[in-house]
Amino acid sequence: MKLRNILFALAFIGVAGAGIAYYMWNKPHRNVAAATADFSLEAADLYTQYSTDEAGSNPKYLDKIITVCGTIADMTSDSGVVKIQLAAGDEMGGVSCQLRTNTTTTVQKGGRICLKGICTGFLMDVVLDNCVEVTK
Repeated sequence: MKLRNILFALAFIGVAGAGIAYYMWNKPHRNVAAATADFSLEAADLYTQYSTDEAGSNPKYLDKIITVCGTIADMTSDSGVVKIQLAAGDEMGGVSCQLRTNTTTTVQKGGRICLKGICTGFLMDVVLDNCVEVTK
């Protein structure tokens, strides 16, 4: 009797775990274009905050939607994914923005652009993912 109850409990936990995993795997992405930005600032300001105090900036910006404006220092496109590097006044880094798949922009290198995306942290650059262009 006890063995049957233990097996039933394990089976229930397994089915519940599989259901949660399935839900999380198929959960839709956040719609950055329709969402309101939590913060709006210049690329140089965001980079300075992260480069001087990463531990303090992570709780404030990590996994938040941020609108960042700046000058395009570099732009690359690979397999439909456009990555834009915004200048931050520092040779060592800037703000790296990865646009949503199959998204393009008309702004060229050296031009000014505003992008809204999800902050994923600091790796020599402040990284924003799933970005969309914002017109002000």
